[in-house]
Amino acid sequence: MNRLIPTLFALIVFALPARAEVDIQEVTSPDGLTAWLVEEHSIPFVALEIRFRGGASLDEPGKRGATNLMTGLLEEGSADMDSRAFAEAKENLATSIGFDIYGDTLTVSSRFLTENMAPSAELIAASLSEPTFPEDAVERVRGQVLAHLRSRATDPEDIVGDLMAEAAYGDHPYGSYLGGTIDSVTGLTRDDIIEAWQNAIAKDRVYVAAVGDITPEQLGDLMDRVLGDLPDEGKPFPDEVDFGAAPGVSVTEFDTPQSVARLGQPGMEITDPDFFAAYILNTVMGGSGFESRLMDEVREKRGLTYGIGSYLVDSDYTEALMGSFSTVNARMGEAVTVVQDEWRKMAEEGITEEELASAKLYLTGAYPLRFDGNDRIASLLVGMQMDGYSIDYPKTRNDKVNAVTLEEANRVAAELFQPENLRFVVVGKPDGLEPTVE
Repeated sequence: MNRLIPTLFALIVFALPARAEVDIQEVTSPDGLTAWLVEEHSIPFVALEIRFRGGASLDEPGKRGATNLMTGLLEEGSADMDSRAFAEAKENLATSIGFDIYGDTLTVSSRFLTENMAPSAELIAASLSEPTFPEDAVERVRGQVLAHLRSRATDPEDIVGDLMAEAAYGDHPYGSYLGGTIDSVTGLTRDDIIEAWQNAIAKDRVYVAAVGDITPEQLGDLMDRVLGDLPDEGKPFPDEVDFGAAPGVSVTEFDTPQSVARLGQPGMEITDPDFFAAYILNTVMGGSGFESRLMDEVREKRGLTYGIGSYLVDSDYTEALMGSFSTVNARMGEAVTVVQDEWRKMAEEGITEEELASAKLYLTGAYPLRFDGNDRIASLLVGMQMDGYSIDYPKTRNDKVNAVTLEEANRVAAELFQPENLRFVVVGKPDGLEPTVE
């Protein structure tokens, strides 16, 4: 019976209709914890999403990768269970529990049948409040992390990302890979892992959402059971940092037939009144696939790349406007020039009425498709909370997109797109591309 549960979960996720106008309730637990809830009682299934703000940015100096390693150990020993017992308990309950780490967040994603809500909550609580970090598990997971780090050292996509991060953010946690280095991870002790757990998992930074067959009262009780034993406070968050990469082009040689490029400049906070205009502008520039300017100019007209895109980055402690692409070594110089020209054109001329209408149609039409299953809705609800949106955001979001005028968009284009501050980091052996910065 239990072996059929993953298939059942898949059917539940993909059978639910896409819907943006969900009925969201704010729930407060008896202990004062808050969550967003969407009740859906047609199927006896619950998706629970928990996020802790801070994530890998809370690594102590010289201990890069500690939070990542700690997160990988949360299922490797909890309370009186070893990793095998924990896995068997999940299987017997047909419960999924996944942990992940990002630059700003540590996430817990769980799915369970309503009838198994209480024991599933006990498992999640044990993993968060009573991890044991056994030495044999530490060494096993450390070995997996080190293997991953060795692999990254030979991947030009990872190399270019790390170089851009270092150029943009230096000694800030954003300036290095969250998994650490071979040296930093090799040097981590069990005490470092315990410290990372104490830093990252606490009530003062937690956000919760649930979707499915669960009432507000049940969710309140579940939150208190899962999170009630956590400490009230974790480590203070890091300082904000500006995107500080010097403008120009840097080249790092790597023996590969294709060079890869990352580009970036300062961005815009998601709370800025002009953010929706910026969102539309990025959609026109490089955020809408084959409909974007960059795809048209770099791929369709010149055949320089298979894919190119741009994206707004709104992290907790910085903002950036980024992009990426790759091309054969012989044509990287041409591709960089085309991107620079398009950046300058956007800053000087903005977009057309037709581009504005097309971008709005793309953004508003695609939005309901995000709400295509309980687990994805739960994830979106937590993200909205962390971004500071109001509980009615799904109902008003498309109105905010449609409210942007051409005049507003082009005013923001002149402010947001900064060709004079654009930085390219290139890894490979590009021909005809002279570095202008180290």
